[in-house]
Amino acid sequence: MRDYLLLLCIAAGVTTLLSEPIRRLAVATGSVPGVRARDVHRVPIPRMGGIAMFAGLSAALLIATRLPTFDNSDVLNDVRAVFSGAVVVWVTGVVDDRIELTAPVKLGAQLLAAGLMSWQGLTLLWLPIPGIGNVLLPSPINFIATVGVVLVSINAVNFIDGLDGLAAGVAAIAGAALFLYCYRLWYGYGIEAAAPATMLSVVTVGLCVGFLMHNAYPARIFMGDSGSMLLGLLLAGACVSFLGQVDPDSLARQLGGERNTVYASTPVYLTFLLPSVIIALPLADLVIAVVRRVLRGQSPFVADREHFHHRLLRIGYTHPRVVLVMYFWSALLSFGAVAYSVHLEDATVSLVSGFAAAGLIPLLVPYVTAQRLRWKRRQE
Repeated sequence: MRDYLLLLCIAAGVTTLLSEPIRRLAVATGSVPGVRARDVHRVPIPRMGGIAMFAGLSAALLIATRLPTFDNSDVLNDVRAVFSGAVVVWVTGVVDDRIELTAPVKLGAQLLAAGLMSWQGLTLLWLPIPGIGNVLLPSPINFIATVGVVLVSINAVNFIDGLDGLAAGVAAIAGAALFLYCYRLWYGYGIEAAAPATMLSVVTVGLCVGFLMHNAYPARIFMGDSGSMLLGLLLAGACVSFLGQVDPDSLARQLGGERNTVYASTPVYLTFLLPSVIIALPLADLVIAVVRRVLRGQSPFVADREHFHHRLLRIGYTHPRVVLVMYFWSALLSFGAVAYSVHLEDATVSLVSGFAAAGLIPLLVPYVTAQRLRWKRRQE
């Protein structure tokens, strides 16, 4: 655990220290975009935070190569594959933050990054399907699934990057949940193949925590596409590394049968549906946004002000409270899935359901209040 805490601190420290100088450099060079129609903030704010995050990632991974805990070629091979993909999306994001690339160009870069990772061996090999078991993926289905997971994860994180501290906080929660899950398999059951995912997830948490020092409301700098695409790729890389390295038969022997393995793999199963690690909220937002735009005859990549956080703002939530609500639901889904993977009991489901019911109450209060005000105005 000490080495993982060291990587977290390095990633967080470098990101924190470089964010302010990069913000000042962006202001000095005029690299501050204007306020767009879909933006919530009222004054121009630099969007180059992804540069500081990439520096934190590079520093943490460089130190990791010098630590005995990670002195394993299999661990480093997966990490190198993820880093190579990260370079592609980060460079694309930096250019986009400066001159705003078209959606097809960014999609092409994401495909290139995912293909590069898969070409280096970072590929989905199996999936845990409840009621069926662990299903092995033959080629080229595994390649297609890997690319799909990376694309969905990158764009899911990108879509929720609309409020101060929202994307960084949700990604930190997802990364922390996956870290706890993979660390338990690595040190609790001796499954060494979970080590790359453990490292990548803890570094992701460090990047997010460090950036939140400057990005929490009121934000002084945004991560931009260079940061959001980087986080989405890192979370997807951790998931794909786990599913591509951990032997399901070995996991079944450790956890006491294939049925237990499938249910104990709940976080990873949900992560396949949302590779950005158990954050179902961004996935739902992504799917609804795409369907909404297609039904309107628009391109799925056309931005609007209809995301979840925009809707919460319209019904009366303040900016910080919207972020806290999104944090709550992300944490409930993420850590609830991890808790269920540890205790396969109905009590766990009941507890998570209780928290969900409690969370609905404050979520509905502004909506009910707004409806009551409309009703009074009609009566008058």
